[in-house]
Amino acid sequence: MTDLHYPKQRWIDWIERASAAVDVDPAAVDIVDLHHLSKEVAHRFERPMAPVSTFILGLALGAAGDSGAGLRTDLLDRILDTLPAESEPSEN
Repeated sequence: MTDLHYPKQRWIDWIERASAAVDVDPAAVDIVDLHHLSKEVAHRFERPMAPVSTFILGLALGAAGDSGAGLRTDLLDRILDTLPAESEPSEN
């Protein structure tokens, strides 16, 4: 279980409003995938790069012109592949 269950409806409501504000399909926003990506970057690399990683994923999806789950998973995995192994300490 993740820490996403309790506030999830509140987050979904905000995602719908924010998506509408910038003309994005809120169904393309995968909270679990984005949370996983940012958590892995924060823990395996450096915390300040967590939001940057999700921005990079968003840019890649926008450039690809496709928000399909398969492409999102592929791009997310490719970003995760750039991280140090979990056992490697970061140089903070």
